[in-house]
This record gives sequence, structure tokens and C-alpha cells, in this order.
Amino acid sequence: MRSAMAKHILVKTKDEAEQLKQRLDKGESFAKLASRFSLCPSKKRDGDLGEIFPGQLVKPIEDVIFKKPLLKVHGPVKTRFGYHLVAVYFRS
Repeated sequence: MRSAMAKHILVKTKDEAEQLKQRLDKGESFAKLASRFSLCPSKKRDGDLGEIFPGQLVKPIEDVIFKKPLLKVHGPVKTRFGYHLVAVYFRS
């Protein structure tokens, strides 16, 4: 079965997500920004979602995790929860 490892930051607005993405593009730490700004409980693990299998997360996030290039920050991705920045660092 396919699986992946990813981190994400969840915020309420697209503007917030875009501002955080700019900070990441300038070299700020994903882990630090996730633990400080994310609304998801994964913020306690620096945004790490752990090992993910298809069917566990909402479709827009899974599309990024299983289809987009590794080691890049993708987003903002809109879901019913808010706006996500997603970084996929491993896929098998």
C-alpha cells in the first residue's frame, strides 16, 4: 500500500497562508512556523502528520501529498478546515 510522510500548516485565511509561504520561501523553519501558527493539533509535532495512507485525509490534501513534487511547499490549499501549506518529504 502506498504511503507518504508530510507536514502542514493550517490557518483560517488565504492571506495568512500566503504570508507564511513567503516566510518559508525566505528560509524560515517550517517546524517553527507550524508550531506557532497552525490551528491543527499536529502543531505539537511541528506540523508533522506522520505516515499517511490514501483515504485518511480530505481529498485536496491527499492530492497534494500523493501527486505533487516532494520537498516543496504547496498551497495554499483550501479545505473545509481552512487553508493549508503542505510539504511532502517521503513517499513509498
